[in-house]
Amino acid sequence: MAEDVKNRYSDKELEEFRTLIQEKIDKAKAQLELIKSAYKNDSNNGTDDTSPTFKAFDEGSEVMSKEANSQLAIRQEKFIRDLKNAIIRIENKTYGVCRVTGKLINPERLRLVPHATLSIEAKNMQK
Repeated sequence: MAEDVKNRYSDKELEEFRTLIQEKIDKAKAQLELIKSAYKNDSNNGTDDTSPTFKAFDEGSEVMSKEANSQLAIRQEKFIRDLKNAIIRIENKTYGVCRVTGKLINPERLRLVPHATLSIEAKNMQK
């Protein structure tokens, strides 16, 4: 008798993953708002009456900080997009299926990286 291989997670399991992912989306959106508010903040730290040299350093630091915040925001937006795509896979009942091997991704991996589309086996094959 052929072994019955499970090729997708049950509706109950998918719902548990949906809850986990939605919580991560909510947290990620809140973090993105913090990053954006830091980016938009025009804190000149009261350097108007300070020496021109210090003011130049301060402005340079501000530019670097804005660039770093911009990169953080881009990464956070990608993370949110990946999580939303995971929700779509849940709705399609394809969530948790490795896109390379077609096998189920370990549930522990999905709890840690809920937007994963590769099993550890497939990830190791990429190296």
